Amino acid sequence: MTTNISPMKIVVVGHVDHGKSTLVGRILNETGALPDGKVEYLKDVCEKRGMPFEWAFVMDALQAERDQGITIDTAQIRFRTEARPYVIIDAPGHKEFLKNMITGAASAEAAVLVIDADEGVQEQSRRHGYLLHLLGLRQIAVAVNKMDLVDFGQARFDEVKAEIVAYLNSIGVEPTFVIPVAARSGVNISSASPETPWYQGPSVLGALDLFEQARPDSDLPLRFPVQDVYKFDQRRIIAGRIESGRLRVGDTLVFAPTGKSARIATIESWGVNQVAAVAAGAGQSVGITLDEQIFVERGQVASLAERAPSQSHTLKARLFWLGRQPLKVGSRYKLKLATAEHAVEVIAIERVIDVEDLANHQGAEVGRNAVAEVVFRGKTPIAHDSFLDNPRLGRFVVVEGYDIVGGGVIAEAGGVQQAHKSTNITAVEHKVDGETRALANGHRGGVVWLTGLSGSGKSTISMEVERQLFLKGWQVTVLDGDNVRHGLCSDLGFSPDDRAENIRRVGEVAHLFAKAGMLVVTAFISPYRADRDRVRTIGPDAFHEVFVNTDLDECERRDPKGLYKKARAGQIPEFTGISAPYEAPDSPEMVLETTGKSIDECVAALIRYMEANFSLTAREQTESWGF
Repeated sequence: MTTNISPMKIVVVGHVDHGKSTLVGRILNETGALPDGKVEYLKDVCEKRGMPFEWAFVMDALQAERDQGITIDTAQIRFRTEARPYVIIDAPGHKEFLKNMITGAASAEAAVLVIDADEGVQEQSRRHGYLLHLLGLRQIAVAVNKMDLVDFGQARFDEVKAEIVAYLNSIGVEPTFVIPVAARSGVNISSASPETPWYQGPSVLGALDLFEQARPDSDLPLRFPVQDVYKFDQRRIIAGRIESGRLRVGDTLVFAPTGKSARIATIESWGVNQVAAVAAGAGQSVGITLDEQIFVERGQVASLAERAPSQSHTLKARLFWLGRQPLKVGSRYKLKLATAEHAVEVIAIERVIDVEDLANHQGAEVGRNAVAEVVFRGKTPIAHDSFLDNPRLGRFVVVEGYDIVGGGVIAEAGGVQQAHKSTNITAVEHKVDGETRALANGHRGGVVWLTGLSGSGKSTISMEVERQLFLKGWQVTVLDGDNVRHGLCSDLGFSPDDRAENIRRVGEVAHLFAKAGMLVVTAFISPYRADRDRVRTIGPDAFHEVFVNTDLDECERRDPKGLYKKARAGQIPEFTGISAPYEAPDSPEMVLETTGKSIDECVAALIRYMEANFSLTAREQTESWGF
């Protein structure tokens, strides 16, 4: 018997009462996987209840399931053939428990679809078939069960086989085997049976042994989603689970979506017997330290530069919807992919698929238990792979509130691959360092990032602060949203993707000015918290976020550019505060309240803050010159 082989995961699905649990129970009996006395115990229970023994009771572990006569949960049980070990997943077939079925099927490598020979292909049979396709399963054996009810007739088997094969072929799936079965009596479960002399294919167990095991996750490109970052002593340990690939000490990792890179200094371990590791592979939960103190946070994905994931603000996905409320264009949800959580909006429903007859139609919503091809747009770039390239970064779930309302796979990788440092680019060091510039200017360089609603006063305050500090001899400038849109970002619109790129460009430019010793005041709505956080990571010590806090009513009352009036009239789509969200800072360095205050009061408050945080003290200046 083969040893040291990882078990192959098989999911068993099918319409309610078509015999899934009976098939699984019989498989466990045929392979000797049941505990001694288990069958006898169940037969005794059935006799006491005055009901015939069913092999399905082997799987129906819950008392409520026996009483209701339907499987309502997934169960995973191990068994072994001469070829290899297996984990078989019995998934519910009842329409109300499809969420559990998806949970079971999500990690499977192959599937067995059970169909009642007497009833034939039902709606749920088609639904389950498409769901297997949705989850990317390409190895599917169809067990045409209860052949004893049709007298093991080849004609009926051929009829059912033709119908299910035609359906699966129409959705791009070629069933590997179609097998006539009578699970209750064990026909064609472990070996060929005399009841079906006209069938020359493998038994169910023989078919399972002929399935090809999935490519090991360790052979796929490295995907190391960050679970958390811990600080021990002077070390910052980045912890997570290696979903695919391998990493080694000395590897250069690139973190999506920031593009920051650093080399692995150590692979950490915990416990009594701590042994320094030099490598780790898929499935291991590890901690690593880096040779540079770059900003890394939960949800980022580490990879090797040459085999990085794609990243994009939009995802094209195949989705199975489970929510009680329909999914609609414009609806917003949380999309969970690995350890990352992305706020997304449904921007398109390309087609809704009727699994009964495979009819496709366009629509503005997707009802419960329906399948659809949709496009999501995130506020931040989403690191991902297509499901076929790497399932570990190609599956996701959709959450509304605290409930999982959908799940699916990424149909194709979009956007661009993660950018990384080129080996042909070398940083050029300045001959004038930051301290020297600060001494010459009398203040340090930095970025003072004003964020707030349109009409909150950002531009007015910034321009007056610039004028007054300039008169004091400061090296100061303002980057204003409207002005930048006329030049540096004139090619960008106001979609979430373009807004993110607008802020990225401004952040890079602002930090270049700050490194040159200037104090840069920016005036941008910058509505998304993640975009501002990304700018902070460029130079965390130099970045100061100022929330110009003015409530919407006051901004709309001021309306200096007449934009709110146009937005209310529907003339400006995606207008922040009206038809697009604004995410206030969680913990800004300063909150500047403007309601009920004059411009002069606001300017004075901001100047006091800037002088306190960027001015050199008299002692610093005299000590630097050796006085």
